[in-house]
Amino acid sequence: MKKITTIICLLVLLTACSKPKISKLIKVSNLEELNAAIKDCKAGDEIVLANGVWKDVEIKFLGNGTEENPIILKAETAGEVFIEGVSSLELSGNHLEVSGLFFRNGHSPKTNVIAFRTSAKEVANHSKVTNCVILDFNNLERDQDNIWVQFYGKQNELSNCYIAGKTNGGPTVRVDLKGNQSIRNYHNIINNHFGPRPRKGGARGETIQLGSSFTSMSPSNTTIANNLFEECNGEVEIISSKTNFNIIKNNVFYKSEGSVVTRHGNYVTVDGNYFIGDGVNDQYGGIRIINTGHWITNNLFYKIKGKNFRSPIAIMNGIPKSPLNRYNQVTDVVVAYNTFIDSDSPWQFGVGTNISQADVLPKSEIRSARPLRTEVVNNVIYNSVGDANPIIEHDKADGVTFASNIIDNNGVDFSKRDGLTSKKLTLTPIGSGISAPVSGFSDVEVYNGFDFETITEDVLGNSRGKSNQVGAILDVENIKLDILNKANYGADWYSNEVEVRDPKTHSVSNASELVAKLKDAGNGDILELNAEVFKISESLIIDKTITIQSKGNTEIVHEGAANTPAFSLTPYGKLTVKNIKLIGNTSNYAFASLKENMSNHFGLEVIDSEISNFNYALRVYKQAFSEEITFKNTTIADCENGIELSEETNDRGDYNTEYLTIDNCTFNNVKQNVVDYYRGGYDESTIGGNLLITNSTFTNSGSEEKNQRLLNHNGIVNVNINNNTFKNNKVKFVSILWGAKNNVESNNTLINSGQIKTEENLVMTLMY
Repeated sequence: MKKITTIICLLVLLTACSKPKISKLIKVSNLEELNAAIKDCKAGDEIVLANGVWKDVEIKFLGNGTEENPIILKAETAGEVFIEGVSSLELSGNHLEVSGLFFRNGHSPKTNVIAFRTSAKEVANHSKVTNCVILDFNNLERDQDNIWVQFYGKQNELSNCYIAGKTNGGPTVRVDLKGNQSIRNYHNIINNHFGPRPRKGGARGETIQLGSSFTSMSPSNTTIANNLFEECNGEVEIISSKTNFNIIKNNVFYKSEGSVVTRHGNYVTVDGNYFIGDGVNDQYGGIRIINTGHWITNNLFYKIKGKNFRSPIAIMNGIPKSPLNRYNQVTDVVVAYNTFIDSDSPWQFGVGTNISQADVLPKSEIRSARPLRTEVVNNVIYNSVGDANPIIEHDKADGVTFASNIIDNNGVDFSKRDGLTSKKLTLTPIGSGISAPVSGFSDVEVYNGFDFETITEDVLGNSRGKSNQVGAILDVENIKLDILNKANYGADWYSNEVEVRDPKTHSVSNASELVAKLKDAGNGDILELNAEVFKISESLIIDKTITIQSKGNTEIVHEGAANTPAFSLTPYGKLTVKNIKLIGNTSNYAFASLKENMSNHFGLEVIDSEISNFNYALRVYKQAFSEEITFKNTTIADCENGIELSEETNDRGDYNTEYLTIDNCTFNNVKQNVVDYYRGGYDESTIGGNLLITNSTFTNSGSEEKNQRLLNHNGIVNVNINNNTFKNNKVKFVSILWGAKNNVESNNTLINSGQIKTEENLVMTLMY
């Protein structure tokens, strides 16, 4: 009996020790109660925020918990505490936890939404933010840069959160290393779902940034693991590693227009990640390598079509004696045990070489230092459609060792290279819609380099000890990946899956109905206008996805005040106009963004329409951005200005739309800004804008262009002008193309309209 009593006592004691002690459970309903609770909190306390909207709250969570008894700040019900308005959260102290909060419908008054510090010296350690959501919590202006989650201190964690929709400048998450209190930090960014980050239209749009150029010599030791990056398209760098000894492991990069980039700093491990494209979009990237000592192992690249800076593996040229904020030479890098499936030209060397631009760039910008002591070994390439150039050398890859790499190129010849051998391979379904070669090459001798014994597992975590082979995946049975199951990532109470809604069509017979039905229509609906004349005196507000189309010969006559648009394109407004005649009074606009507070993107598509007698056909103001603007089968006539997107003059690489498409259109008597699309600042790594003008006619236009150019597209990287007719346009140049970039023209007819000129190198203001 005594023995049984002793056992029971021990069990009770063990049970008591296994559960953190809760000193107090404090429920608060307003900011005053919250501040009082924080002021008095002790290790083990739980502060519970009442469900509902918490608006205009600047929360400073300070305290000192312990590992066994952290101080917890949480929602009464996860996902039902809404942080809105002008609000922010700061933490400092030790062993703090925040969970269950939903940041929406607002923005931060500070340089961050969530910060692991409350002052320059008061930082958080051993603390975490978990099971939270930040959605569209954008500053009102795109140039008002901020950071949504900013790390300071040591051993902090961001986990199981959903974060999406950042449109203003600045990385979504950033780790800062300023001060000894934040170096060798060992932070963890794990199990999050980084949802869509729309294209920003310029630099400063990373999803995660680890440090900065000027802390790039510091060790960070941050781990980014087991996250889903879905459509993270802010800029070319999804993750920008700018410090030392970071680990980027077991993440999924799904249809994201960018790359993991070892931008500054050294000794980064990029292991066991999945890069998944669609086999079409050539912006989906892989890993871009700069600096020293990185190990790129066990990664799987599936249908990645990115080129140059976004190629599956892009190894850059560096700048000799590079300053901290530019490009250091690649040395002592290992690229081993990776698998590439239907991914174009997966290995590209000397990326970014710009020796040809020496006449317009300072010597400190010339990237001529080729990679040294770099090993590309034990990799597998499979192409269901052969690739003539699996290896591209933008500059000589004479400092690279190739060994024990194999390729199935489906019978297509390619430039032979020692260390890359042809072999017939077979695809095996491995789950998540992916098929990969996993067997049939165990006879290939594995290259064993220095420290290769530390590569102990494959991408799935299987041991390489007994039956090692080349490629990311060992030959094991019944592989069933579940990497695209969104339930595996992010907050357990939130899903970004949206039920598809069939659009409704609303018949509209007069102007008052147009205003009313536009206001009441659902997202994605169609307004179908009768064959009438619709006279409007106030702007039609576009704040949702909407189509306005004609049943017949419909006219919209804008009689409003000067400098007001017929259609006001506001945040989230995506307008499609079909078969409509738009007529102005010569002083107002057909389409325009807001002059300010464009906190989110707009969109515009004009098809089979006519635009006449406006001051501007389209005017996009500074800090407004549209991912796509399209004019198709449309006439623009008798307007003072045409399509104007040229107010991003800060020369920081910003621009107003990612894709401007003009197809089968007619421009007649448009006096200036016929097409004016501007991007300023030398920054070779941003996407840089896309202009397509094709099958169109320009007549009697450009008479008031001060620079004597009909088409202005200064600094736009991708320009294609083809199969157009230019007649009687009183300008010196139809276009000046940037030859060093992707600016091309073909099959254009020029009659009394000046010339199309190509300048190989344009002088640009340096951004750095």
